[in-house]
Amino acid sequence: MKLSELIERAQLQLLTKADYDDREIEGCYIGDLLSWVMGRAGPGDVWITIMSNVNIVAVASLTDCACVLLAEDVLPEQEVVDKANAQGVVLLRSAKTCYNLAVDIHGLTAV
Repeated sequence: MKLSELIERAQLQLLTKADYDDREIEGCYIGDLLSWVMGRAGPGDVWITIMSNVNIVAVASLTDCACVLLAEDVLPEQEVVDKANAQGVVLLRSAKTCYNLAVDIHGLTAV
């Protein structure tokens, strides 16, 4: 499934500019400890977190995640959004819990 399809079908809010590369979703990873995510999230993953500091942009770039999905209505500071735009990292947002988002993503991307 393409990232644009996921955004539409899961009704996610796009926080960064819309001219992103429409990547294929390869998986999903949930984590809030940045060093842990760096060693375990993979290219093409939707990274679900409640962390909203500027370091999530660096971790997303390092792991080559398809996007960072902020759960539970977390809203990052404008500095984080600006940094994500500058580095080409897609930030998304949802009111749902991490668990419910992962269930939704699995249901939408399962073969």
